[in-house]
Amino acid sequence: MNTLMRKSVLGLAGLAFAGGVVGGPIAAHHAEVVDARPVAVAQSDRPDAAKLVPHGTQGVQSRVELDDEQVANVKAIIAATKKSGMDERAAVISIATSLQESKLENLGHLGDANDHDSLGLFQQRPSSGWGTPEQITDPEYSTMAFLKGLKQVDGWRDMPLTEAAQTVQVSAFPDAYAQWEQQAADLVGQYWNS
Repeated sequence: MNTLMRKSVLGLAGLAFAGGVVGGPIAAHHAEVVDARPVAVAQSDRPDAAKLVPHGTQGVQSRVELDDEQVANVKAIIAATKKSGMDERAAVISIATSLQESKLENLGHLGDANDHDSLGLFQQRPSSGWGTPEQITDPEYSTMAFLKGLKQVDGWRDMPLTEAAQTVQVSAFPDAYAQWEQQAADLVGQYWNS
C-alpha cells in the first residue's frame, strides 16, 4: 500500500512539474506582466541623491548613532527647511552643520565647557545677534536663522557643503562640516518625505 501511494504521489508531482515546464512558458506569453518590485516604489519617494550630495563628499566621513531626540531634531530641521521654501540640499547643509556643532542635540549653556554663549542645535550665540537664548534653543527658530544666513551666501547651491556652512557659521574649524555630509544626506533621504 505504501508503494502504491508513493507512486501515485510521485506521479502527480511529475505531472505538475511537466505541466509547469510545458504550460508555464506558453501561459506566460499570454499573461500580463506585473512589476512586483516594492523597493523601487519606495525609493521613488526619496530625494535624488544627486540633489543631496551634488559635489560628492570631502574627506573621511563621520557618523553617530541617533537617539529619538536627535531624530526629532532632524525632522524639525527638515520641517523648517520646507517652511522656509528651501530644498533638500539646504536641509543637508543644515543637518551637517548641526551634526558638527551639537551632534543634533539642542544644547543649553554648558558652563565652562561652552564656547562663549553658544546654544542650541547650531551653537548660535545671542551676543552675536542670532536671537535670545529661548529663540536659539527652539529648533525651528534656530534652523530658520541658519537658513536665513545661508540664503545670503551667493552661490551656496554650487559650493561644497563645508564652504556654505562655514560662510554662515564662521567657525574656528572651517573644514569640519564636510565630515558629516553623507550622514546628513542619508537622514534627508530617509525623512524628507515622511
